[in-house]
Amino acid sequence: MTTIEKDPGTNGAAAAKTSAAPLLEVRNLHVEFKTDEGIAKAVNGVSYSVGAGETLAVLGESGSGKSVTAQAIMGILDMPPGRIPQGEILFKGQDILKLSGEERRKMRGAKMAMIFQDALSALNPVHSVGTQIGEMFRVHRGMSKKDAKAKAVELMDRVRIPAAKARVGDYPHQFSGGMRQRIMIAMALALEPDLIIADEPTTALDVTVQAQVMDLLAELQREMNMGLILITHDLGVVADVADKIAVMYAGRIVETAPVHEIYKRPAHPYTRGLLSSIPRLDQKGQDLYAIKGLPPNLLAIPSGCAFRPRCASAQSVCGEEVPALEQVTERDGTDLAGRGSACHFWKETIHG
Repeated sequence: MTTIEKDPGTNGAAAAKTSAAPLLEVRNLHVEFKTDEGIAKAVNGVSYSVGAGETLAVLGESGSGKSVTAQAIMGILDMPPGRIPQGEILFKGQDILKLSGEERRKMRGAKMAMIFQDALSALNPVHSVGTQIGEMFRVHRGMSKKDAKAKAVELMDRVRIPAAKARVGDYPHQFSGGMRQRIMIAMALALEPDLIIADEPTTALDVTVQAQVMDLLAELQREMNMGLILITHDLGVVADVADKIAVMYAGRIVETAPVHEIYKRPAHPYTRGLLSSIPRLDQKGQDLYAIKGLPPNLLAIPSGCAFRPRCASAQSVCGEEVPALEQVTERDGTDLAGRGSACHFWKETIHG
């Protein structure tokens, strides 16, 4: 059986985007944290890639390693207690883990940027939003305060903040949650980076504002041809914006697929559980499905398949061998493009 090591695959228009070398390629990345109780293995051999103009959605419950992987890419892990014992992070073919701290700092904002989950916490409460956006241009481009302020107004207009010129001097607490998230997007886009990582960018927003923010992000991405990594635990958020999906559990990728394929036929019991937990209009009044049990303790990840204690389909082999991320095929053996599953019984899951 073929083992998938890198690219989760593409669909439709994304295939053309990824025909060239990936913009970002993560290879066998491991991240661990030293604690008083022992070594917490947060990321355990993650590999994925994203191309220019392409959106990769990384899904999974809290604690699955999604955000830690992103922090390793951005170079903002606290080390110590964290460390990266092995792996590569290739940005335009260069392993950025080998760069100095100063070289990584210069990349942030200019080459890659991150949109954080909680905009109110990420923004400085004692500086106006215009000052914080303009700082990107003052630090990286050497602009004057006047010119940086003008660029801040331009960016606020670009992310559709009403009356941007009048509000450039306002402080974060004077904006709604949706507007603060737009400010975060403006800061991320300021220097027109090649890659944006959006970490749960709509978690604290209501459904209508979520849709507006995601539509804006997708529109700006198309306009600037950026690569986008969208980190979320909500499959409903990514359906209309992602090209491909990587599902994480206990620090590993357990399934990869083009976005629409994963909704039609999941190839891992964990993915199937996530899909079943999405509220549906035809199930009004019924109890919402929940995956039994809790995510594993990263200090003591179960042997074999980490999902085994929560999986109704688990058998003895699941406790003995860690399943590799294998190529998923049709019943006749034809490869399903971009599809992989780290399950000993993926055939029963997708074809059963």
